[in-house]
Amino acid sequence: MTDNSATLASAMMLVTPWPLLLSGLVLGLWANRRPRLFRKIVFGSAVFALIAAIGSAVATAIGWSRPATYFSFVLPDKLGVFKINIAVNPLTVTMLLLVAFVGMIVSHYSRTYMDGDAREGQFHRWLALTLGSFFTLIVVGNMWAFFVSWIATSLFLHELLAFYRDRPGAILAARKKYVLHRLADASLLGAIVLLVRTLDTSDFSGLGPALRSLHGPFPAGLSIAGALIVLAAVLKSAQFPFHGWLIQVMEAPTPVSALLHAGIIYTGAFLLLRMSPLLNLENGARDTLVLTGLLSIALTSLMMVTETNIKESLAYSTCAQMGFMLMECGLGLYTLAVLHIVSHSVYKAHAFLASGSVVDHFRAPSLFPASARASALRAIFGLSVGLGMTFAIGTGFGISFSRQPALVVLGIILSVAVSRLMLQVLDMQHAGTGRLFLDTALMSAAVCTAYFGLHRLFDLFLGTLLPTAPFPETPFQSGLLGAVAGVFLGLFLVQQFLPRILEKPFGRAAYVHLSNGFYIDILIARLVKEPAPAQARLHQPRTSRTHQSEVLS
Repeated sequence: MTDNSATLASAMMLVTPWPLLLSGLVLGLWANRRPRLFRKIVFGSAVFALIAAIGSAVATAIGWSRPATYFSFVLPDKLGVFKINIAVNPLTVTMLLLVAFVGMIVSHYSRTYMDGDAREGQFHRWLALTLGSFFTLIVVGNMWAFFVSWIATSLFLHELLAFYRDRPGAILAARKKYVLHRLADASLLGAIVLLVRTLDTSDFSGLGPALRSLHGPFPAGLSIAGALIVLAAVLKSAQFPFHGWLIQVMEAPTPVSALLHAGIIYTGAFLLLRMSPLLNLENGARDTLVLTGLLSIALTSLMMVTETNIKESLAYSTCAQMGFMLMECGLGLYTLAVLHIVSHSVYKAHAFLASGSVVDHFRAPSLFPASARASALRAIFGLSVGLGMTFAIGTGFGISFSRQPALVVLGIILSVAVSRLMLQVLDMQHAGTGRLFLDTALMSAAVCTAYFGLHRLFDLFLGTLLPTAPFPETPFQSGLLGAVAGVFLGLFLVQQFLPRILEKPFGRAAYVHLSNGFYIDILIARLVKEPAPAQARLHQPRTSRTHQSEVLS
Protein backbone atom coordinates (compact mmCIF):
# COMPACT_ATOMS: atom_id res chain seq x y z
CA MET A 1 0.00 0.00 0.00
CA THR A 2 1.48 3.35 -1.07
CA ASP A 3 1.44 6.51 1.03
CA ASN A 4 -1.08 8.07 -1.38
CA SER A 5 -3.54 5.21 -1.05
CA ALA A 6 -3.05 5.11 2.73
CA THR A 7 -4.44 8.64 3.01
CA LEU A 8 -7.20 8.24 0.40
CA ALA A 9 -10.02 8.50 2.96
CA SER A 10 -8.44 11.63 4.41
CA ALA A 11 -8.10 13.23 0.98
CA MET A 12 -11.71 12.49 0.06
CA MET A 13 -12.97 13.92 3.35
CA LEU A 14 -10.82 17.01 2.76
CA VAL A 15 -12.37 17.78 -0.64
CA THR A 16 -15.96 17.02 0.43
CA PRO A 17 -16.87 20.63 1.39
CA TRP A 18 -14.82 22.53 -1.18
CA PRO A 19 -17.23 22.60 -4.17
CA LEU A 20 -19.96 23.93 -1.87
CA LEU A 21 -17.69 26.53 -0.28
CA LEU A 22 -16.24 27.69 -3.60
CA SER A 23 -19.64 27.93 -5.29
CA GLY A 24 -20.98 29.96 -2.37
CA LEU A 25 -17.99 32.27 -1.98
CA VAL A 26 -17.09 32.86 -5.63
CA LEU A 27 -20.04 32.06 -7.87
CA GLY A 28 -22.52 33.16 -5.20
CA LEU A 29 -21.80 36.81 -6.00
CA TRP A 30 -23.82 36.33 -9.21
CA ALA A 31 -26.33 33.87 -7.76
CA ASN A 32 -29.47 35.96 -8.34
CA ARG A 33 -28.58 36.71 -11.96
CA ARG A 34 -28.74 33.07 -13.02
CA PRO A 35 -30.66 31.34 -10.19
CA ARG A 36 -31.55 28.21 -12.15
CA LEU A 37 -27.95 27.63 -13.21
CA PHE A 38 -26.68 28.35 -9.72
CA ARG A 39 -29.09 25.93 -8.04
CA LYS A 40 -27.87 23.21 -10.41
CA ILE A 41 -24.28 23.98 -9.40
CA VAL A 42 -25.15 23.80 -5.70
CA PHE A 43 -27.08 20.57 -6.13
CA GLY A 44 -24.19 19.09 -8.12
CA SER A 45 -21.82 20.11 -5.32
CA ALA A 46 -24.09 18.41 -2.78
CA VAL A 47 -24.13 15.25 -4.89
CA PHE A 48 -20.33 15.40 -5.11
CA ALA A 49 -20.16 15.71 -1.31
CA LEU A 50 -22.29 12.58 -0.90
CA ILE A 51 -20.15 10.63 -3.39
CA ALA A 52 -16.97 11.77 -1.62
CA ALA A 53 -18.46 10.78 1.76
CA ILE A 54 -19.32 7.32 0.44
CA GLY A 55 -15.84 7.02 -1.06
CA SER A 56 -14.21 7.96 2.24
CA ALA A 57 -16.32 5.35 4.04
CA VAL A 58 -15.25 2.67 1.55
CA ALA A 59 -11.59 3.72 1.81
CA THR A 60 -11.83 3.59 5.61
CA ALA A 61 -13.33 0.10 5.49
CA ILE A 62 -10.47 -1.06 3.24
CA GLY A 63 -7.90 0.44 5.61
CA TRP A 64 -6.81 3.46 3.58
CA SER A 65 -7.56 5.76 6.47
CA ARG A 66 -4.30 7.18 7.73
CA PRO A 67 -4.80 10.72 9.16
CA ALA A 68 -3.14 13.53 7.24
CA THR A 69 -2.21 17.16 7.92
CA TYR A 70 -2.42 19.56 4.98
CA PHE A 71 -1.64 22.90 6.59
CA SER A 72 -0.47 24.15 10.00
CA PHE A 73 1.03 27.13 11.78
CA VAL A 74 1.96 27.80 15.40
CA LEU A 75 -0.24 30.22 17.33
CA PRO A 76 1.24 32.73 19.82
CA ASP A 77 0.83 32.79 23.62
CA LYS A 78 0.98 29.00 24.05
CA LEU A 79 -2.29 28.52 22.16
CA GLY A 80 -1.02 25.48 20.29
CA VAL A 81 -1.14 24.88 16.56
CA PHE A 82 -3.82 25.70 14.00
CA LYS A 83 -4.04 22.80 11.55
CA ILE A 84 -6.08 21.68 8.61
CA ASN A 85 -5.89 17.99 9.46
CA ILE A 86 -8.51 15.35 8.83
CA ALA A 87 -9.79 13.05 11.56
CA VAL A 88 -10.58 9.72 9.92
CA ASN A 89 -12.49 7.62 12.42
CA PRO A 90 -15.88 5.86 12.64
CA LEU A 91 -17.56 8.90 14.24
CA THR A 92 -16.51 11.45 11.62
CA VAL A 93 -17.19 9.06 8.74
CA THR A 94 -20.67 8.27 10.09
CA MET A 95 -21.56 11.92 10.63
CA LEU A 96 -20.18 12.93 7.23
CA LEU A 97 -22.26 10.27 5.48
CA LEU A 98 -25.37 11.28 7.40
CA VAL A 99 -25.10 15.03 6.82
CA ALA A 100 -24.05 14.59 3.17
CA PHE A 101 -27.16 12.48 2.55
CA VAL A 102 -29.46 14.95 4.32
CA GLY A 103 -27.75 17.89 2.60
CA MET A 104 -28.24 16.37 -0.84
CA ILE A 105 -31.94 15.71 -0.13
CA VAL A 106 -32.48 19.24 1.19
CA SER A 107 -30.69 20.76 -1.80
CA HIS A 108 -32.82 18.74 -4.20
CA TYR A 109 -36.03 19.68 -2.38
CA SER A 110 -35.02 23.36 -2.40
CA ARG A 111 -34.82 23.42 -6.20
CA THR A 112 -38.59 23.22 -6.51
CA TYR A 113 -39.51 24.80 -3.17
CA MET A 114 -37.65 28.06 -3.91
CA ASP A 115 -38.40 28.11 -7.65
CA GLY A 116 -39.51 31.60 -8.67
CA ASP A 117 -38.51 33.32 -5.43
CA ALA A 118 -36.99 36.75 -6.06
CA ARG A 119 -33.89 35.82 -4.02
CA GLU A 120 -33.69 32.16 -5.01
CA GLY A 121 -30.02 32.38 -5.98
CA GLN A 122 -29.02 33.88 -2.64
CA PHE A 123 -30.89 31.12 -0.80
CA HIS A 124 -28.86 28.45 -2.59
CA ARG A 125 -25.69 30.45 -1.92
CA TRP A 126 -26.26 30.49 1.85
CA LEU A 127 -27.31 26.84 1.76
CA ALA A 128 -24.04 25.90 0.03
CA LEU A 129 -21.94 27.87 2.53
CA THR A 130 -23.80 26.42 5.51
CA LEU A 131 -23.37 22.85 4.28
CA GLY A 132 -19.72 23.39 3.36
CA SER A 133 -18.90 24.86 6.77
CA PHE A 134 -20.70 22.06 8.58
CA PHE A 135 -18.86 19.40 6.56
CA THR A 136 -15.59 21.09 7.53
CA LEU A 137 -16.59 21.08 11.21
CA ILE A 138 -17.23 17.34 11.01
CA VAL A 139 -13.99 16.26 9.35
CA VAL A 140 -11.31 18.46 10.93
CA GLY A 141 -9.24 17.02 13.77
CA ASN A 142 -7.91 20.30 15.17
CA MET A 143 -9.80 22.22 17.87
CA TRP A 144 -9.04 25.63 16.36
CA ALA A 145 -10.19 24.58 12.89
CA PHE A 146 -13.29 23.11 14.54
CA PHE A 147 -13.91 26.43 16.29
CA VAL A 148 -13.65 28.44 13.05
CA SER A 149 -16.05 26.04 11.32
CA TRP A 150 -18.37 26.17 14.35
CA ILE A 151 -18.69 29.96 14.02
CA ALA A 152 -18.95 29.93 10.21
CA THR A 153 -21.76 27.36 10.24
CA SER A 154 -23.73 29.45 12.72
CA LEU A 155 -23.27 32.72 10.79
CA PHE A 156 -24.27 31.24 7.44
CA LEU A 157 -27.25 29.48 9.04
CA HIS A 158 -28.34 32.86 10.42
CA GLU A 159 -28.69 34.14 6.84
CA LEU A 160 -31.01 31.23 6.04
CA LEU A 161 -33.12 31.69 9.16
CA ALA A 162 -33.51 35.43 8.47
CA PHE A 163 -34.02 34.90 4.73
CA TYR A 164 -37.45 36.54 4.70
CA ARG A 165 -36.58 40.00 6.00
CA ASP A 166 -40.22 41.14 5.99
CA ARG A 167 -41.32 38.58 8.61
CA PRO A 168 -40.88 40.02 12.13
CA GLY A 169 -41.28 36.62 13.80
CA ALA A 170 -38.49 35.08 11.73
CA ILE A 171 -36.16 38.03 12.35
CA LEU A 172 -36.79 37.95 16.11
CA ALA A 173 -36.16 34.19 16.31
CA ALA A 174 -32.98 34.52 14.25
CA ARG A 175 -31.77 37.32 16.53
CA LYS A 176 -32.37 35.21 19.65
CA LYS A 177 -30.47 32.34 18.09
CA TYR A 178 -27.67 34.71 17.11
CA VAL A 179 -27.20 36.01 20.66
CA LEU A 180 -27.33 32.55 22.26
CA HIS A 181 -24.89 31.11 19.74
CA ARG A 182 -22.41 33.92 20.37
CA LEU A 183 -22.50 32.96 24.05
CA ALA A 184 -21.84 29.37 22.96
CA ASP A 185 -18.90 30.60 20.87
CA ALA A 186 -17.41 32.39 23.87
CA SER A 187 -17.85 29.28 26.03
CA LEU A 188 -16.16 27.03 23.49
CA LEU A 189 -13.32 29.52 22.98
CA GLY A 190 -12.65 29.62 26.71
CA ALA A 191 -12.73 25.82 26.92
CA ILE A 192 -10.26 25.40 24.04
CA VAL A 193 -7.84 27.94 25.51
CA LEU A 194 -7.89 26.14 28.87
CA LEU A 195 -7.48 22.71 27.26
CA VAL A 196 -4.60 23.73 25.01
CA ARG A 197 -2.68 25.53 27.74
CA THR A 198 -3.21 22.77 30.31
CA LEU A 199 -2.68 19.70 28.11
CA ASP A 200 -0.37 21.17 25.45
CA THR A 201 -2.40 19.69 22.58
CA SER A 202 -4.81 21.30 20.15
CA ASP A 203 -5.95 18.08 18.43
CA PHE A 204 -8.95 16.03 19.49
CA SER A 205 -6.90 12.86 19.05
CA GLY A 206 -4.40 14.13 21.61
CA LEU A 207 -6.98 14.62 24.38
CA GLY A 208 -7.07 11.03 25.59
CA PRO A 209 -3.29 10.45 25.81
CA ALA A 210 -2.73 13.86 27.42
CA LEU A 211 -5.39 13.23 30.07
CA ARG A 212 -4.03 9.76 30.83
CA SER A 213 -0.57 11.22 31.40
CA LEU A 214 -1.79 13.55 34.16
CA HIS A 215 -0.59 12.90 37.71
CA GLY A 216 -1.76 14.35 40.99
CA PRO A 217 -4.93 16.40 41.57
CA PHE A 218 -7.15 17.04 38.58
CA PRO A 219 -6.35 20.56 37.27
CA ALA A 220 -9.00 23.18 38.03
CA GLY A 221 -8.60 24.54 34.50
CA LEU A 222 -9.84 21.26 33.05
CA SER A 223 -12.88 21.28 35.34
CA ILE A 224 -13.72 24.78 34.15
CA ALA A 225 -13.17 23.68 30.54
CA GLY A 226 -15.60 20.79 31.05
CA ALA A 227 -18.24 23.16 32.41
CA LEU A 228 -17.76 25.54 29.46
CA ILE A 229 -18.07 22.68 26.96
CA VAL A 230 -21.35 21.61 28.56
CA LEU A 231 -22.63 25.20 28.44
CA ALA A 232 -21.69 25.53 24.76
CA ALA A 233 -23.44 22.24 23.93
CA VAL A 234 -26.59 23.18 25.86
CA LEU A 235 -26.83 26.58 24.15
CA LYS A 236 -26.29 25.04 20.70
CA SER A 237 -28.85 22.30 21.34
CA ALA A 238 -31.76 24.66 22.15
CA GLN A 239 -32.33 23.23 25.59
CA PHE A 240 -34.85 24.69 28.03
CA PRO A 241 -34.97 27.62 28.79
CA PHE A 242 -33.01 28.57 25.64
CA HIS A 243 -35.32 26.67 23.28
CA GLY A 244 -37.63 29.47 22.11
CA TRP A 245 -35.74 30.38 18.94
CA LEU A 246 -35.93 26.82 17.63
CA ILE A 247 -39.72 26.80 17.98
CA GLN A 248 -40.14 30.18 16.29
CA VAL A 249 -37.87 29.81 13.23
CA MET A 250 -40.66 28.08 11.33
CA GLU A 251 -41.25 31.19 9.21
CA ALA A 252 -37.96 30.40 7.48
CA PRO A 253 -38.19 28.26 4.31
CA THR A 254 -39.08 24.63 5.03
CA PRO A 255 -35.76 23.25 3.64
CA VAL A 256 -33.97 25.32 6.29
CA SER A 257 -36.03 23.69 9.04
CA ALA A 258 -35.21 20.26 7.64
CA LEU A 259 -31.47 21.02 7.50
CA LEU A 260 -31.48 22.54 10.98
CA HIS A 261 -33.46 19.80 12.70
CA ALA A 262 -31.89 16.91 10.80
CA GLY A 263 -28.27 18.04 10.94
CA ILE A 264 -26.97 21.30 12.31
CA ILE A 265 -28.83 21.08 15.62
CA TYR A 266 -26.55 18.14 16.50
CA THR A 267 -23.47 20.38 16.61
CA GLY A 268 -23.59 20.52 20.41
CA ALA A 269 -23.94 16.76 20.78
CA PHE A 270 -21.11 16.25 18.26
CA LEU A 271 -18.90 18.52 20.37
CA LEU A 272 -19.62 16.38 23.44
CA LEU A 273 -18.70 13.22 21.52
CA ARG A 274 -15.41 14.74 20.38
CA MET A 275 -14.68 15.85 23.96
CA SER A 276 -15.74 12.55 25.56
CA PRO A 277 -12.26 11.77 27.02
CA LEU A 278 -12.55 14.91 29.16
CA LEU A 279 -16.21 14.32 30.09
CA ASN A 280 -15.38 10.83 31.33
CA LEU A 281 -13.23 12.41 34.05
CA GLU A 282 -15.63 15.22 34.96
CA ASN A 283 -18.58 13.87 36.96
CA GLY A 284 -19.94 17.36 37.59
CA ALA A 285 -20.18 18.05 33.86
CA ARG A 286 -21.87 14.71 33.24
CA ASP A 287 -24.38 15.28 36.04
CA THR A 288 -25.20 18.69 34.58
CA LEU A 289 -25.82 17.13 31.16
CA VAL A 290 -28.19 14.55 32.65
CA LEU A 291 -30.12 17.15 34.66
CA THR A 292 -30.33 19.65 31.79
CA GLY A 293 -31.38 17.01 29.30
CA LEU A 294 -33.95 15.54 31.67
CA LEU A 295 -35.50 18.96 32.35
CA SER A 296 -35.80 19.66 28.62
CA ILE A 297 -37.27 16.22 27.96
CA ALA A 298 -39.95 16.66 30.62
CA LEU A 299 -41.00 20.22 29.83
CA THR A 300 -40.73 20.31 26.04
CA SER A 301 -42.54 16.96 25.74
CA LEU A 302 -45.45 18.42 27.70
CA MET A 303 -45.30 21.67 25.71
CA MET A 304 -45.53 19.64 22.51
CA VAL A 305 -48.87 18.21 23.70
CA THR A 306 -50.32 21.75 23.78
CA GLU A 307 -49.05 22.70 20.32
CA THR A 308 -51.48 22.82 17.38
CA ASN A 309 -49.01 23.97 14.71
CA ILE A 310 -47.53 20.91 12.97
CA LYS A 311 -44.04 22.32 12.33
CA GLU A 312 -43.79 23.82 15.82
CA SER A 313 -44.83 20.48 17.29
CA LEU A 314 -41.94 18.89 15.39
CA ALA A 315 -39.63 21.57 16.81
CA TYR A 316 -40.67 20.74 20.38
CA SER A 317 -39.98 17.11 19.54
CA THR A 318 -36.46 18.08 18.45
CA CYS A 319 -35.86 19.91 21.76
CA ALA A 320 -36.89 16.80 23.69
CA GLN A 321 -34.81 14.49 21.51
CA MET A 322 -31.76 16.74 21.86
CA GLY A 323 -32.27 16.58 25.62
CA PHE A 324 -32.29 12.80 25.32
CA MET A 325 -28.99 12.84 23.40
CA LEU A 326 -27.33 15.12 25.95
CA MET A 327 -28.60 12.86 28.72
CA GLU A 328 -27.13 9.82 26.95
CA CYS A 329 -23.76 11.60 26.74
CA GLY A 330 -24.00 12.45 30.44
CA LEU A 331 -24.70 8.81 31.24
CA GLY A 332 -21.62 7.79 29.23
CA LEU A 333 -23.67 5.96 26.57
CA TYR A 334 -21.91 7.60 23.65
CA THR A 335 -22.58 4.95 21.01
CA LEU A 336 -26.30 5.10 21.81
CA ALA A 337 -26.13 8.88 21.37
CA VAL A 338 -24.67 8.39 17.87
CA LEU A 339 -27.39 5.85 17.06
CA HIS A 340 -29.95 8.37 18.29
CA ILE A 341 -28.47 11.11 16.10
CA VAL A 342 -28.56 8.94 12.97
CA SER A 343 -32.11 7.66 13.43
CA HIS A 344 -33.57 10.99 14.53
CA SER A 345 -31.88 12.87 11.69
CA VAL A 346 -33.38 10.69 8.97
CA TYR A 347 -36.82 10.78 10.61
CA LYS A 348 -36.83 14.54 11.17
CA ALA A 349 -35.66 15.37 7.64
CA HIS A 350 -38.57 13.37 6.26
CA ALA A 351 -41.01 14.84 8.80
CA PHE A 352 -40.25 18.45 7.88
CA LEU A 353 -40.06 17.93 4.13
CA ALA A 354 -43.39 16.07 4.28
CA SER A 355 -45.01 18.45 6.78
CA GLY A 356 -47.34 19.83 4.11
CA SER A 357 -49.10 16.47 3.81
CA VAL A 358 -49.34 15.83 7.54
CA VAL A 359 -52.62 17.76 7.62
CA ASP A 360 -54.25 14.90 5.71
CA HIS A 361 -53.25 12.54 8.51
CA PHE A 362 -54.93 14.72 11.12
CA ARG A 363 -58.08 14.96 9.01
CA ALA A 364 -58.46 11.18 9.20
CA PRO A 365 -60.49 9.70 12.07
CA SER A 366 -58.47 8.69 15.10
CA LEU A 367 -57.76 4.99 15.40
CA PHE A 368 -57.90 5.22 19.17
CA PRO A 369 -60.99 7.27 20.08
CA ALA A 370 -61.61 5.65 23.45
CA SER A 371 -58.62 6.83 25.48
CA ALA A 372 -61.02 7.72 28.29
CA ARG A 373 -61.15 3.99 29.05
CA ALA A 374 -57.58 4.15 30.34
CA SER A 375 -57.24 2.74 33.84
CA ALA A 376 -54.43 2.24 36.32
CA LEU A 377 -54.75 -1.55 36.11
CA ARG A 378 -54.50 -1.51 32.34
CA ALA A 379 -51.48 0.82 32.51
CA ILE A 380 -49.72 -1.50 34.97
CA PHE A 381 -50.44 -4.49 32.73
CA GLY A 382 -49.11 -2.77 29.61
CA LEU A 383 -46.01 -1.54 31.39
CA SER A 384 -45.31 -4.99 32.86
CA VAL A 385 -45.52 -6.59 29.41
CA GLY A 386 -43.24 -3.89 27.99
CA LEU A 387 -40.66 -4.32 30.76
CA GLY A 388 -40.57 -8.09 30.41
CA MET A 389 -40.29 -7.90 26.63
CA THR A 390 -37.56 -5.24 26.64
CA PHE A 391 -35.26 -6.82 29.19
CA ALA A 392 -35.72 -10.33 27.78
CA ILE A 393 -34.78 -9.23 24.26
CA GLY A 394 -31.92 -7.05 25.54
CA THR A 395 -30.48 -9.95 27.54
CA GLY A 396 -30.75 -12.12 24.44
CA PHE A 397 -28.51 -9.65 22.61
CA GLY A 398 -25.92 -9.89 25.37
CA ILE A 399 -26.70 -6.55 27.00
CA SER A 400 -25.38 -6.68 30.56
CA PHE A 401 -27.95 -4.64 32.46
CA SER A 402 -26.60 -5.67 35.88
CA ARG A 403 -23.16 -4.16 35.18
CA GLN A 404 -24.46 -0.83 33.87
CA PRO A 405 -27.28 0.82 35.83
CA ALA A 406 -27.57 3.47 33.10
CA LEU A 407 -28.62 0.75 30.65
CA VAL A 408 -31.35 -0.35 33.08
CA VAL A 409 -32.77 3.17 32.90
CA LEU A 410 -32.59 3.12 29.08
CA GLY A 411 -34.38 -0.24 29.18
CA ILE A 412 -37.17 1.28 31.27
CA ILE A 413 -37.50 4.15 28.79
CA LEU A 414 -37.79 1.72 25.87
CA SER A 415 -40.34 -0.27 27.88
CA VAL A 416 -42.43 2.87 28.34
CA ALA A 417 -42.40 3.47 24.58
CA VAL A 418 -43.53 -0.02 23.58
CA SER A 419 -46.05 -0.13 26.43
CA ARG A 420 -47.69 2.98 25.04
CA LEU A 421 -48.13 1.26 21.69
CA MET A 422 -49.86 -1.71 23.27
CA LEU A 423 -52.04 0.38 25.57
CA GLN A 424 -53.44 2.33 22.64
CA VAL A 425 -54.86 -0.97 21.41
CA LEU A 426 -56.15 -2.03 24.83
CA ASP A 427 -58.02 1.27 25.15
CA MET A 428 -59.96 0.60 21.96
CA GLN A 429 -63.57 -0.54 21.87
CA HIS A 430 -63.43 -2.91 18.96
CA ALA A 431 -64.40 -6.51 18.30
CA GLY A 432 -60.93 -7.46 17.04
CA THR A 433 -58.97 -5.89 19.87
CA GLY A 434 -57.37 -9.18 20.98
CA ARG A 435 -55.92 -9.98 17.58
CA LEU A 436 -54.80 -6.38 17.11
CA PHE A 437 -53.11 -6.42 20.52
CA LEU A 438 -51.15 -9.54 19.53
CA ASP A 439 -50.06 -7.89 16.29
CA THR A 440 -49.01 -4.76 18.19
CA ALA A 441 -47.08 -6.84 20.73
CA LEU A 442 -45.20 -8.52 17.88
CA MET A 443 -44.46 -5.14 16.35
CA SER A 444 -43.21 -3.90 19.74
CA ALA A 445 -40.95 -6.94 19.99
CA ALA A 446 -39.62 -6.13 16.52
CA VAL A 447 -38.90 -2.55 17.64
CA CYS A 448 -36.98 -3.83 20.68
CA THR A 449 -35.07 -6.30 18.52
CA ALA A 450 -34.11 -3.59 16.04
CA TYR A 451 -33.04 -1.25 18.84
CA PHE A 452 -30.81 -3.73 20.63
CA GLY A 453 -29.47 -5.09 17.35
CA LEU A 454 -28.42 -1.60 16.26
CA HIS A 455 -27.06 -1.01 19.76
CA ARG A 456 -24.71 -3.97 19.40
CA LEU A 457 -23.78 -2.96 15.85
CA PHE A 458 -22.88 0.60 16.86
CA ASP A 459 -20.95 -0.74 19.86
CA LEU A 460 -18.85 -2.87 17.52
CA PHE A 461 -18.36 0.00 15.08
CA LEU A 462 -17.72 2.83 17.55
CA GLY A 463 -16.85 1.07 20.80
CA THR A 464 -13.09 1.50 20.49
CA LEU A 465 -13.34 5.22 19.76
CA LEU A 466 -16.24 5.93 22.14
CA PRO A 467 -16.16 3.33 24.91
CA THR A 468 -19.03 3.38 27.35
CA ALA A 469 -18.07 5.31 30.48
CA PRO A 470 -19.66 3.71 33.58
CA PHE A 471 -21.87 6.12 35.47
CA PRO A 472 -20.55 6.68 39.02
CA GLU A 473 -22.46 4.66 41.62
CA THR A 474 -22.57 7.29 44.37
CA PRO A 475 -25.83 8.03 46.23
CA PHE A 476 -26.32 11.22 44.21
CA GLN A 477 -25.80 9.52 40.85
CA SER A 478 -28.06 6.63 41.88
CA GLY A 479 -30.73 9.17 42.77
CA LEU A 480 -30.19 10.84 39.40
CA LEU A 481 -30.78 7.55 37.59
CA GLY A 482 -33.94 7.07 39.64
CA ALA A 483 -35.09 10.56 38.66
CA VAL A 484 -34.58 9.76 34.97
CA ALA A 485 -36.71 6.63 35.24
CA GLY A 486 -39.31 8.50 37.31
CA VAL A 487 -39.66 11.32 34.79
CA PHE A 488 -40.30 8.93 31.90
CA LEU A 489 -42.77 6.91 33.94
CA GLY A 490 -44.48 10.17 34.88
CA LEU A 491 -44.71 11.25 31.23
CA PHE A 492 -46.15 7.83 30.42
CA LEU A 493 -48.90 8.27 33.03
CA VAL A 494 -49.65 11.83 31.92
CA GLN A 495 -50.11 10.68 28.34
CA GLN A 496 -52.22 7.74 29.42
CA PHE A 497 -54.57 9.80 31.58
CA LEU A 498 -54.42 13.13 29.73
CA PRO A 499 -58.20 13.48 29.13
CA ARG A 500 -58.89 13.10 32.84
CA ILE A 501 -56.08 15.48 33.82
CA LEU A 502 -57.46 18.20 31.55
CA GLU A 503 -60.83 17.94 33.30
CA LYS A 504 -59.23 19.15 36.54
CA PRO A 505 -58.57 22.86 37.30
CA PHE A 506 -54.84 22.25 37.84
CA GLY A 507 -54.69 20.42 34.51
CA ARG A 508 -56.27 23.32 32.64
CA ALA A 509 -53.98 25.81 34.38
CA ALA A 510 -50.90 23.72 33.56
CA TYR A 511 -52.05 23.55 29.93
CA VAL A 512 -52.11 27.36 29.69
CA HIS A 513 -48.68 27.78 31.27
CA LEU A 514 -47.14 25.02 29.15
CA SER A 515 -48.61 26.43 25.94
CA ASN A 516 -46.82 29.70 26.72
CA GLY A 517 -43.53 28.06 27.70
CA PHE A 518 -43.81 29.29 31.28
CA TYR A 519 -43.31 32.80 29.82
CA ILE A 520 -39.52 32.50 30.00
CA ASP A 521 -39.06 33.10 26.29
CA ILE A 522 -40.93 36.41 26.62
CA LEU A 523 -38.16 37.72 28.85
CA ILE A 524 -35.43 36.51 26.49
CA ALA A 525 -37.22 38.07 23.51
CA ARG A 526 -37.48 41.43 25.27
CA LEU A 527 -33.74 41.37 25.94
CA VAL A 528 -32.72 40.76 22.33
CA LYS A 529 -35.37 42.48 20.22
CA GLU A 530 -34.85 45.87 18.65
CA PRO A 531 -37.52 48.46 19.52
CA ALA A 532 -39.93 48.83 16.63
CA PRO A 533 -41.19 52.28 15.56
CA ALA A 534 -44.61 53.13 16.96
CA GLN A 535 -46.18 53.24 13.49
CA ALA A 536 -44.85 49.75 12.69
CA ARG A 537 -46.15 48.35 15.97
CA LEU A 538 -49.66 49.56 15.17
CA HIS A 539 -49.76 47.50 11.98
CA GLN A 540 -48.29 44.25 13.26
CA PRO A 541 -50.83 41.40 13.16
CA ARG A 542 -51.95 39.79 16.36
CA THR A 543 -51.25 36.07 16.79
CA SER A 544 -52.96 33.33 18.73
CA ARG A 545 -49.93 32.82 20.95
CA THR A 546 -49.73 34.92 24.09
CA HIS A 547 -45.94 35.11 24.01
CA GLN A 548 -45.84 36.08 20.33
CA SER A 549 -48.37 38.87 20.74
CA GLU A 550 -46.56 40.27 23.77
CA VAL A 551 -43.16 40.16 22.12
CA LEU A 552 -44.15 41.66 18.78
CA SER A 553 -46.76 44.16 19.95
